[in-house]
Amino acid sequence: MADGAPDPPARAPRLVLGLGLRRGTPAAELLRTVDAALAALGLDRTALARAATLDGKLDEPGLRAAVRELGVPLTGHPAAVLAAVPVPGGSARVAAAVGTPSVAEAAALASAGPGARLLAPRTATASATAALAALAVPPQEDNR
Repeated sequence: MADGAPDPPARAPRLVLGLGLRRGTPAAELLRTVDAALAALGLDRTALARAATLDGKLDEPGLRAAVRELGVPLTGHPAAVLAAVPVPGGSARVAAAVGTPSVAEAAALASAGPGARLLAPRTATASATAALAALAVPPQEDNR
């Protein structure tokens, strides 16, 4: 601050990003999808605490590169775990392909913890989906 007072503490990241993607999706497309989901809520990447997806996608180069650029840890969940998460939508086509009707929304909720909630409908492109969930228990902020 110009008056010499310390800057106010930054808000701790509070969102979990759920990502669904087709094999071979490039990092640039994933990042565009993430940025669109955040922008729809008036947020940017600093709001992200972590990311989550289907465990079978963890080896995807585009996903790994995108998450590295976002600077957040990535968790993978088995299809059975994601299939058990109640979500507002779902796709029979996705369920047939990967074993769960929802990847992005279910992964966000599963990683955000009990009582978590989706902040908006998922954002989708031709090869990727992104969903944002608020952490059930936000990280502690340093208010000293």
